[in-house]
Amino acid sequence: MAYDNHSSSGAASARARSNEPVYSASEDVPPSAMESPMGPHEPAPQNLPDIPYPPPAQPYRAGISDDLRVPWGWMELALFVILGVIGSVVVTWGMAQVAVRFFGANSSEVFGATMSTTKSVVVLISQAVLDGLAILYLYLMLLARTPEPFWPSIGWREMRPGTGKIRDSALQFLAGGAVLAIVVSFAGGFLNSKETLPIEELLQARVSIVLFGILGVLVAPLVEETIFRGFLYPVIARRLGMAAGIALTGTLFGLMHAAQLWGGWGQIALLILVGVVLTWVRARTGTVAASYLVHLGYNGLQLVGYLIYVVGGSHH
Repeated sequence: MAYDNHSSSGAASARARSNEPVYSASEDVPPSAMESPMGPHEPAPQNLPDIPYPPPAQPYRAGISDDLRVPWGWMELALFVILGVIGSVVVTWGMAQVAVRFFGANSSEVFGATMSTTKSVVVLISQAVLDGLAILYLYLMLLARTPEPFWPSIGWREMRPGTGKIRDSALQFLAGGAVLAIVVSFAGGFLNSKETLPIEELLQARVSIVLFGILGVLVAPLVEETIFRGFLYPVIARRLGMAAGIALTGTLFGLMHAAQLWGGWGQIALLILVGVVLTWVRARTGTVAASYLVHLGYNGLQLVGYLIYVVGGSHH
């Protein structure tokens, strides 16, 4: 009987007849290669250390709106206040030294207790420098925390979906600010202080009035809205709620102007009310651009009224 050398049974029979040893597949592999280095019956290692997951980017509560999800918190606010206090002293002193040493200003006029024309100019320019440094701080702070563009990150964005476009509503916000200025001016007429307020002493000279007008219309609304409604409000509202955020931010806004109106407690109270309204607009629309336009309309009409007051000869 012939055998098929290609079948397994035939190959096995042929090897048997030729007295060749028969190997299994396992015999071709060294025993050490088939067994685990830890032994065939040793259990798997236990209690391995857990690999930590990266922490979440921001621990927001449920229901927090997108305009409050900002990459800064209380520590950044505290640092801003500390640097602001130090900066106000250093910058004002530095500007006074520059006026005396490089522009020949009279030292007694600059450092004296009374408000001279030179001193008023130094104060206003110092405020402009501080405004620029405040924006620089916010820019550098955000640069280290987010790759997103600066202005949208600090709150300058479109209004919430369903509330329209900021460009389409710009005139309404400006008009609202003008109406607010009329209401505040009317109410302030019943609260006029008999004392001369610091801001009235500051604006004795025409050059001071011009500088104050430029800063009040072109600089102050942009910087103050960025700081209070863009930087401060989201942190307070995220922690304490929208109502508390509106009230506290508006109060701090009014108190920031207290030095200019010291002695005019009614005017300070009205400015707190203005701050609350501006913050409410920011909270309602979800954008600093809306409160900026209201602020711009408010300051613009206030300035026009003051210029009419001065040109009319009522300013002494």
